[in-house]
Amino acid sequence: MSTISSQPTAEKLTLKFGNVTVDLSVKRIGILYHPELEKAKALVAELEELLSTRKISCWHCSAWDEDEARRQVAGSDLILSIGGDGTILHSARAIIPRSVPLMGINLGQLGFIAELNAAEALSRLPGVINGEGWLDDRAMLEADVDGKSLHALNDVVLRSSIARLIPITAKIDGEELTTYPADGVVVASATGSTGYSLAVGGPVLHPQSRQMILTPIACHLGLNRALVLSPESVVELSIDEGGKATFSLDGQVNLPFKEGQTATVKISPHATHFLRIHPPAYFYSTLWQKLKGKG
Repeated sequence: MSTISSQPTAEKLTLKFGNVTVDLSVKRIGILYHPELEKAKALVAELEELLSTRKISCWHCSAWDEDEARRQVAGSDLILSIGGDGTILHSARAIIPRSVPLMGINLGQLGFIAELNAAEALSRLPGVINGEGWLDDRAMLEADVDGKSLHALNDVVLRSSIARLIPITAKIDGEELTTYPADGVVVASATGSTGYSLAVGGPVLHPQSRQMILTPIACHLGLNRALVLSPESVVELSIDEGGKATFSLDGQVNLPFKEGQTATVKISPHATHFLRIHPPAYFYSTLWQKLKGKG
């Protein structure tokens, strides 16, 4: 981790979301990066040099070290995430419970969530600091397992730990829906609707939607279709006798899950506030290209 500081001069950042305008004084920027990509580390150095010329303090650390990142986020006015969508998922969880805007810089292939490439980041960052951009608020999920609150931007998944079906009972708002004989179940946010949920048959939601999607994975019989749930819904997942499962958040945090446990999933009180520079319709104009894998 390093810090560049020399009596920081505040730059005014004006962000818009709909009819709401948010003014921020940019004094401190955090950079979270993919620790295994050398080009990510090189870009960190370039960005730090650029920010130093504007007398803006900055810090950086691996996005994978969420605990360390969380300690640094306090007092930051903007977070830059360098890597791919996986790096953004780490970054979004590290920002909680703060409401610091996040800008994704894509060095990967698809970049469903990240918006800028490396060259754009260097050329557009000064403009962003001077007020370009708008806030894209994305709903997150909150899961409670054994009294521990966990958060995810994309999805939470309860899945068999071995290569066989397990019986997963799902309740919605306290009422039993069904018991899925399946490989697992995905509960996805709108952001996660283009990820794992889509791969197992779920729909694509508007990115700023607050609905959740409940999608079974390789369901053998019965209710094998995805359900779109209201923003107020509460989903309870448990496994019947004999099941061995893993509970996963964003595919990055994995916990053992056994008979007798219950996972409760709902829309989180926290959101990820993406700082965007492309117009809102950019999601649709690039969706097909990304679905074809051409990012």
